[in-house]
Amino acid sequence: MTTLLPIHRVEKVWGRDELPAPFTNVTDARVGEIWFDPPAAMPDLLVKYLFTSEKLSVQVHPDDAQAPDGMSGKEECWFILDAQPGARLAIGLKESLSKEELRAAALDGSIEELLIWHEVAAGDFFYLPAGTIHAIGPGISLIEVQQNADITYRLYDYGRPRELHLDDALRVAKRQSYARRKRDMIPAAGEFTLHEGPHFRLDRIDGVPSPSAAKRYAGRLLLIPVEGDYVVNGQKVTAGSCSLVDDISAITCNSGKALIAQPS
Repeated sequence: MTTLLPIHRVEKVWGRDELPAPFTNVTDARVGEIWFDPPAAMPDLLVKYLFTSEKLSVQVHPDDAQAPDGMSGKEECWFILDAQPGARLAIGLKESLSKEELRAAALDGSIEELLIWHEVAAGDFFYLPAGTIHAIGPGISLIEVQQNADITYRLYDYGRPRELHLDDALRVAKRQSYARRKRDMIPAAGEFTLHEGPHFRLDRIDGVPSPSAAKRYAGRLLLIPVEGDYVVNGQKVTAGSCSLVDDISAITCNSGKALIAQPS
């Protein structure tokens, strides 16, 4: 059995008037996010598409221990679908900073220059542990797989009139120099394990899942087609959708690529 997850479109100041295929804008709103209702079987795992036309805020998310009572932290991953030439995103600090230095940099905007920026292309992958300061530039389309938590602490927002959360951000941010400075280049073809962590696992499959993937993904999982069409128990699952699949053995495909995800 497979269940297509309901879709939500979210307007953002940094979103786009025109969305890339297979999506279309049905209103004049600037859509920045398309996300899927987490199924009852996986309430702690959220899948989103992000589309940027402007810089997003410089921000950070707490981990489970730092999150407010009754809430989880936010570990997340980004899989780049498309990027305009020169499009960039930032993950982590170049050098370690004191709390006072980080606050001052957030207030005067120099924090942007203290981040590690990466030019990105389709197929790049980034893992962001909770507490990692990050930002996304314009001209990028990506899939975000994350803990289902809506806790964002903004450090800097390029003069926009949105609330900043400096005290909370400074409390949870990792202020050490970020060690993982290279982006992960994913092979264009073949199956690849993107992330195996305490909260979820994520793989890119090419065609049908391999026996190795089938062994790791026992039970229910999410299927997120990236290219081509997949079929699960006779139901087509296309790019731009996300589906809850009861068993990985039911996934078939003549030609295509997809992400599969599951809570750890």
